[in-house]
Amino acid sequence: MSESRPPLPPFTVETAAQKARMAEDAWNSRDPARVALAYTTDSRWRNRAEFLQGREAIQAFLTRKWSRELDYRLIKEVWAFHGNRIAVRFAYEWHDDSGSWFRSYGNENWEFDEHGLMRLRIASINDLPISEADRKYHWPLGRRPDDHPTLSALGL
Repeated sequence: MSESRPPLPPFTVETAAQKARMAEDAWNSRDPARVALAYTTDSRWRNRAEFLQGREAIQAFLTRKWSRELDYRLIKEVWAFHGNRIAVRFAYEWHDDSGSWFRSYGNENWEFDEHGLMRLRIASINDLPISEADRKYHWPLGRRPDDHPTLSALGL
């Protein structure tokens, strides 16, 4: 029996937004094993200039990422969707081990299989150094509260 991650394609406005929020919530958990389960076993990624394939590589990548990007908080927003593809834009805030803060902006293109697992993720990301006073994400670590402003509401 195949794994399934509803909502399944083809996506609608509602299900694309649900899929993006589910991804945001998982990434905000900062749990590499949990996040990796949303991808096919042979999923392919381009993250910045790094190319990955498979859940094991994804989990190892995320483990490295969150050991370096501390106090990570992320917001995703659907940009477009069609059939089994969703494009999102996102911004996340984090600091390094020296206490320097950053806001990372990016776009992701996602492609899903018929079971709702992501088989392709292409991410382009830029990091902007910010002061701690310029931070916009102040919720406790974990899921973004439902009443927290979206990227558009924050002017990002």
